[in-house]
Amino acid sequence: MPEVQSIPLLIVAGLVLAAFVAGWVDAVVGGGGLIQLPALLIGLPQDTPTAHVLGTNKISSAAGTVTAAITYAMKIRLHLPTLIPLVVCAFAGSAAGASLARLIPKAWLTPIVLVALIGVGLYTWVRPELGLIHQPRHSGVAEGVRTGAIGGTIGLYDGLLGPGTGSFFVIAMVALLGYGFLEASAKAKIANLTTNIAAITVFGINGEVLWLIGGLMAAANLAGGFLGARTALRNGNAFIRKVFLGVVGLLIIKLAYDTWMQFFG
Repeated sequence: MPEVQSIPLLIVAGLVLAAFVAGWVDAVVGGGGLIQLPALLIGLPQDTPTAHVLGTNKISSAAGTVTAAITYAMKIRLHLPTLIPLVVCAFAGSAAGASLARLIPKAWLTPIVLVALIGVGLYTWVRPELGLIHQPRHSGVAEGVRTGAIGGTIGLYDGLLGPGTGSFFVIAMVALLGYGFLEASAKAKIANLTTNIAAITVFGINGEVLWLIGGLMAAANLAGGFLGARTALRNGNAFIRKVFLGVVGLLIIKLAYDTWMQFFG
């Protein structure tokens, strides 16, 4: 398996920069993996197995998510009766997904994420009021069941593929539960941290992590996550929505180009 010493220094520097930007984006609105994972797919040798790419991505992502989760938790009130089922189901779903990740051909990753992103972007674009005000539609058991379903479903996706998980957590809570973008981002970070830990556990046990590369990227992602969380808290829901749409739009263009080149280039 490749490690830092077998990869050109310029490529390693590019991966570290991508991790920093991904940490900022992930803390603000989620979806940093959509910057970081393509960078790893491009930068690592072509013979790197899918599971090793995903496992290394998780190490870096988890670092930034820890910082963002702590920053949000200190500023945003987290409702434990709904956070607990979200986190528990997210952990179980992610562990199951990571166990299945090695079965997915590498060539499938980009098209799958592209389709999901287009759906999320269009849904958010056509509903300009979405997530600007925090108005939960459910409470008690009903809200707990829905957050558990969101956690399990998106957790499975995170362990299986990963990129865009934060964005999918955010948009699910905004669209299905009536949360504001800021509140949804806060809970999404906690849930995403849980899915990362579950996936890292599975990938690590199976020896499917490039630890040195992941460690370098983790330090950069952590710095980006700290800066991004503070930026989001300072600017609020409207700012997060704009960043969300901007990031999704750019990533759709990039992934569409990559998919075209992969199959028709």
